[in-house]
Amino acid sequence: MTTSKSTSKPTPKPKMRRPGDPSREEALERMLRVDHAGEYGARRIYEGQLAVLGRGPSAPVIRHMWEQEAKHLEHFEKLLPERRVRPTLLQPIWHVAGFALGAATALMGERAAMACTVAVEEVIDEHYAKQVESLAEEPAEAELRATLEEFRADELEHRDTGLAHEAELATGYEPLTQVIKRGSRLAIWLSERI
Repeated sequence: MTTSKSTSKPTPKPKMRRPGDPSREEALERMLRVDHAGEYGARRIYEGQLAVLGRGPSAPVIRHMWEQEAKHLEHFEKLLPERRVRPTLLQPIWHVAGFALGAATALMGERAAMACTVAVEEVIDEHYAKQVESLAEEPAEAELRATLEEFRADELEHRDTGLAHEAELATGYEPLTQVIKRGSRLAIWLSERI
């Protein structure tokens, strides 16, 4: 007796909402708010790095990444009012903290600045991947999903650029990137909610 195996994948069960979970509309608002905050913060990190390394050999590379982040930010700055979503109330903090992080790591050297890029972009990659997955069953949000996939590809390019510029050879690479990743995850959590 032969049995045939089904080649179709099982249909994933819809995610069950639990008490306290945000509604679909609230989840989308949080998503847009945090993405705007993240792109704003990333732009400020690169501005801090350019303030220190703007005349060094890595300046064109950092400037290219800054330009991509500025494009992402511009997109979200248009999208927030269209969707009637307010930016995070923490933006003044991210203004200072982003620049300070970029400048501080740049003062530690080009490799440390690139380590900062790697750490931040790895967290953003995870973050965008979860968002893209959450929008998979939202046909009305196909355009937003495609935008997030495009921006995620840029963030992965930034991570790879940091690695290609010897980020892993920065003094204290592991503890430095772990601290930056923790801070980035905290900033995401706070920006979604405040």
